[in-house]
Amino acid sequence: MTACSSREVKDGQDFFPLTVDYVEKFYAAGKFLGGFLKREAKPSVGETLNARLIDRPLRPLFPKGYMFDTIIAATVLSYGAGGDAEVLAGMGASAALCVSDIPFAGPVSTAKVGRINGELVLNPDHNLWEESDLEVAVSASEDAILMVEGEAQEISEEEMMEVIEFAHKHIKEACDVMKKMISEVGQPKREFTPVTPNEG
Repeated sequence: MTACSSREVKDGQDFFPLTVDYVEKFYAAGKFLGGFLKREAKPSVGETLNARLIDRPLRPLFPKGYMFDTIIAATVLSYGAGGDAEVLAGMGASAALCVSDIPFAGPVSTAKVGRINGELVLNPDHNLWEESDLEVAVSASEDAILMVEGEAQEISEEEMMEVIEFAHKHIKEACDVMKKMISEVGQPKREFTPVTPNEG
């Protein structure tokens, strides 16, 4: 996980240029391309969607007027059947921003919830998703839900709230770990001059 941000604003910059890249390398799963294709191509649809899942909860937590080019890059180096790499990438993105000098109002974390045999399961292994009747991704800070995305059979509002609260409970634990990281290795946040809109 890498988080970098420019120290200079481009002339006329009037939006926050945040780029999030999520890449799963073939060698992460022990596969190597051979034959006609020798190199990996552009990001897959899944990788693009995972990058958006990381982007959505982070973008609003940068300060207003922060218009510096910022790049968050998640590269999956090892991939197994346990859990989902995009959950770790979301957590890693927040952790990288929190300990850096980049202005950021974190920490935040991500969790995926399934329901197997009527029991809520946090970040199930890949082979268990087929047994789950819902799949919900939640990103949140300690005190606010920032993003919910998922699919399910028809469920009640009460059941969905239970899923979100279950995820949030575990997200708070991850945020506590990130706060400890900040206290141990975090850098002071850099000073910057907010860019104001051109009223003309």
